[in-house]
Amino acid sequence: MMNKNPFADYMKMFSDFKAPSMNQNFDMNKMMNISRRNAEAFSAAGSVVAESVQAISRQQAESARRNVETMLKTAKDMMVTGSPEINTSKQAEFTKTLFETSMNNFREMSEMVTKSMFEASDVLNKRAAETMEEMGNLAKAA
Repeated sequence: MMNKNPFADYMKMFSDFKAPSMNQNFDMNKMMNISRRNAEAFSAAGSVVAESVQAISRQQAESARRNVETMLKTAKDMMVTGSPEINTSKQAEFTKTLFETSMNNFREMSEMVTKSMFEASDVLNKRAAETMEEMGNLAKAA
């Protein structure tokens, strides 16, 4: 029984493969510049997203602060009046106000996220179009 390497045919095929020689007109520096500008575009898009996350975090913190202040004020008012009927209506009003405020905050944050994603996508789409044009020009020159 013969032990034959099952990959021997593939290894021979790859060893016989000759890579096409690069055209002398091919400018590797231009290719590297294209890659550098692509990396800069990704960095710019990342900055847009990071700034958006920071703004959203600040808005959430401010919203939480306002909600806690409103809750403490309502609780303080309820302690002063002491009447169950008045307290029940204050609780209902507080709950309604808190719900409306939360929904408005959610809408604002959703709009901020959407805006930042469009901005980041615009940066990347613009760079992709530029890259395609640059690669086409590079191929023509080669």
